[in-house]
Amino acid sequence: QVQLVESGGGLVQAGGSLRLSCAASGRTFSRYVMGWFRQAPGKEREFVAAVRWSAGSTYVSSSVKGRFTISRDNAKNTVYLQMNSLKPEDTAVYYCAADDRPYGYSPLRNEYDYWGQGTQVTVSS
Repeated sequence: QVQLVESGGGLVQAGGSLRLSCAASGRTFSRYVMGWFRQAPGKEREFVAAVRWSAGSTYVSSSVKGRFTISRDNAKNTVYLQMNSLKPEDTAVYYCAADDRPYGYSPLRNEYDYWGQGTQVTVSS
């Protein structure tokens, strides 16, 4: 049974930082792509960033590039999203997801096989 458990969300002032974690369990993720998505109220769920578990290759949306960094710790089976210089428009529920894909990555949410429950990030102005 695959489980993705996010943590690290919360309330932060604009300009602040948060680090989200996604603990993965239930299978070997070596050929998976791990992604972070977010969904603000009334909006579609959008791609934020992804990392290939084995190679560590990263992909970041242009909307957060330069502010957000994705990484993974193989020993801990955990993926991180470091978010700096947060803005009120970053307020959303952030989801971790896993996609069984041998090459590259996809920014499309329907390509991902497993999802976490989400963690709320609120940025106050």
